[in-house]
Amino acid sequence: MRAAYQLARGVLPKYFSKFSRHDFTVPQLFACLVVKEQQRKTYRDIEALLRDAEHWCRDIGMEKVPDHNTLCRAFHALNLIRRGGKLMDRLAQWFALAKQLGTIVALDSSLYDPRYRSRHYEQRCRHYARSQKRSAKRSASTRRSRTARLCPKLAIGVCTRSHLILSTRARTGFGSDNRDFEPLLFDAWRRHPRLRTVLADAGYDSEANHRIARLDIGVRSIIKTGIGRPSKKPPSGYYRRLMSKRLKGSQKGKTYGKRAQAETVNSMLKRNQGDALRARSPRARRNEQLLRVLTHNIALLCDQIED
Repeated sequence: MRAAYQLARGVLPKYFSKFSRHDFTVPQLFACLVVKEQQRKTYRDIEALLRDAEHWCRDIGMEKVPDHNTLCRAFHALNLIRRGGKLMDRLAQWFALAKQLGTIVALDSSLYDPRYRSRHYEQRCRHYARSQKRSAKRSASTRRSRTARLCPKLAIGVCTRSHLILSTRARTGFGSDNRDFEPLLFDAWRRHPRLRTVLADAGYDSEANHRIARLDIGVRSIIKTGIGRPSKKPPSGYYRRLMSKRLKGSQKGKTYGKRAQAETVNSMLKRNQGDALRARSPRARRNEQLLRVLTHNIALLCDQIED
């Protein structure tokens, strides 16, 4: 909580408006929201937890505990889609000063459940409902597309040495990861200019992505081929053909084998903070995903401080 408060003090404004009651500062409320995500609590649960541990609030200068309505309004007013980048910039600077950033970044994406009911459970519920009413028949692709439009997706760029998330893209819906490659790589390179290599799976396979990384940014790209329909023909493009030759067989102990660290971070996010989102609107879900990314990075920062 103290680490989140110190981080926000140097980045976020003190108050949202000069006309507010000024009972709590924005960094104080941000620290409470980080604890909420780290403890996997609801707004009412985190209010009860803070009332039982009022010394946590006193450590960051709070004279009383904010209620659940205040925390909920603060979450929406923070607008992490706009302000989250500055917080990640500051975290990357702290890790760079501690010499905890390597030269390799790995990209990966993962899907989250839009509510605390799995997609399989919802699909089975619709199946049983249709079995009683056979008037309307829908194909499996129709059911999948309906779910896909509501499914939140989080793409991240991870430092393979420290598991720090250097870049992130949160959006709604299935689809190719190709469009996320350039913003993920650029944000990671901007926060860590000593970046030398980017690793990605077949979802990011594209000759244009290789050219963006190697020619525009000056970073070596290693992207597994295989996007699209299976074919015996060699991939089109110089860099894609080069990847198909070099990435044959097991990659254990090789540079591309470090791409698994991005999958590890996605697993850490879901195991530590859950794989379902509490927010309802697409914008609020993106804010919640970014808050979880910041919570993950702050937890890594606390581990570094303890060490």
